[in-house]
Amino acid sequence: MNLPDGARPRIAIFTDEPGWHGARLRGWFTDHGADAHYVSLSDCDIDLAASGSGFHIGPFGTTLPDGVFVRGVPGGSLEAITHRLDVLHRLASLGVPVVNSARTIERTVDKGMTSLLLHQHGVPTPVTFVSESLERARDFAARALAAGATLVKKPLFGSQGKGLRRIRVLEDLGYLLPGEVCYLQHFVARDEAPYRDYRVMVIAGRARAAMARVSEHWVTNRAQGASCAAQPLDAELARVAEGASAAVGADYAGVDLLRDAKGGWLVTEVNGIPAWQGLESATGVDIGAELAALCLRRVEAYRRG
Repeated sequence: MNLPDGARPRIAIFTDEPGWHGARLRGWFTDHGADAHYVSLSDCDIDLAASGSGFHIGPFGTTLPDGVFVRGVPGGSLEAITHRLDVLHRLASLGVPVVNSARTIERTVDKGMTSLLLHQHGVPTPVTFVSESLERARDFAARALAAGATLVKKPLFGSQGKGLRRIRVLEDLGYLLPGEVCYLQHFVARDEAPYRDYRVMVIAGRARAAMARVSEHWVTNRAQGASCAAQPLDAELARVAEGASAAVGADYAGVDLLRDAKGGWLVTEVNGIPAWQGLESATGVDIGAELAALCLRRVEAYRRG
C-alpha cells in the first residue's frame, strides 16, 4: 500500500446490509479522516489480468483498500462462501489489515470448532457433542438425559437464536437432514422464567462492556425479543470473556456466557461478527467508535511498518 503521508486511508466495510451498524462505522471513519465504502464480498473478483494483486474489489476496482472491516459475509453455496473467505485470506496475505480475519470468522461461525477451541484453551464451556451420525448423537443424548441433563440442539452455523431446540426426552432429537451435523450442548439455565444469559464485547483483547439478556423464553437472544440491561464487568467475567476471544484469535468478539449451578461462568458461543446496538443502548459504551478506531490503528501501524 505504502500511501504517502497525509493521504486519507480507504476502508472497505464488507457488508450486504449496512443498516445502523454500517452507518455508525462509516460515520466514525469519515469523521476521523478516512474514506469508507460499503462493499459486498460477492462483488469481489479474482482477475489476474487486471492488476498485480489479482483482484477487482467493488468500488475500489483494482486498487486495494488500506483496511477492511468485516461486518457481514453473505450466505450462499459452499463455492460462494469459500470464494468470499478466500478474498479475506488473500487481502490479509497482501498486508491489508482485516478486522476480523477470515480465520477468526471461520472459527466462530462453526460452533463445533468454537467449542473445541474453548476446551483446548481451558475456557469453561458446557459439555458439547458434535457428530454427523444420528446413531452416535442419540447415544450421547440418551446418556445425558438418563443422567438428568437437558440438552439444546443448535444449528452448527446458526445465529440470532434461530433454529434452537430443547431436548428433554430422546424423541425431541428427531432426525438429521441429509448432510446435517448434529450439535448438542448441555442446557445450563433456570428451569423457569425469567431466563438470562450474558454478552461481553471484547476489543483488542480487553473486555469493554457487558449486558444481561433477559427473557420469558429460554432463548435469550435480543433478536428473539429479550430485553437488555447493563451487567457489571467484574474481574472474573472479564477474564473468562477475554480468554474466549483469545482462543479463537479474534480482534474483537461478542462472547456469550451463562452462570453454572455454582455461580461460575460458562462460555456458550463466541461471535466473530457480532451486533452491538443492544449493548451500546444498555451500557452507553460507544462500541462502534472503539471498533472503527481499532481498524484504523491497524492501518496506521501498517503504514509505519
